[in-house]
Amino acid sequence: MGFGIPEPYAWDESFRVAYDSIDGEHRDIFNCISDCSKAPGDGGKLAKLVKVTTDHFANEEGMMQASGYSDFAAHKPLHVEFLAKINALSAPLDDASIKFAKEWLVNHIKGVDFKYKGKL
Repeated sequence: MGFGIPEPYAWDESFRVAYDSIDGEHRDIFNCISDCSKAPGDGGKLAKLVKVTTDHFANEEGMMQASGYSDFAAHKPLHVEFLAKINALSAPLDDASIKFAKEWLVNHIKGVDFKYKGKL
């Protein structure tokens, strides 16, 4: 699964999952990753990425559980793994870590999150 990485790196309508809160949170994560790419030595930007992503995953998972979403058991470990990876990072971020985060988010939204459209 490999979707095109937008340049400039920003959320656009092609990432819409049709839940306003989730779309807004996805937009925020895009912004945080973009901020990290522009200032890889800024540990505060990395900390914000971790917090925004952690909060988003909690909200999204809560919506999945509340709706009885059938793929929750397969979806949650993907969140756990990504959080483990970004929590292990420290500033300055290298190019490979930034590329990983950019690709992961794009591929996760379009390849995994799109599966819950209309089901939460």
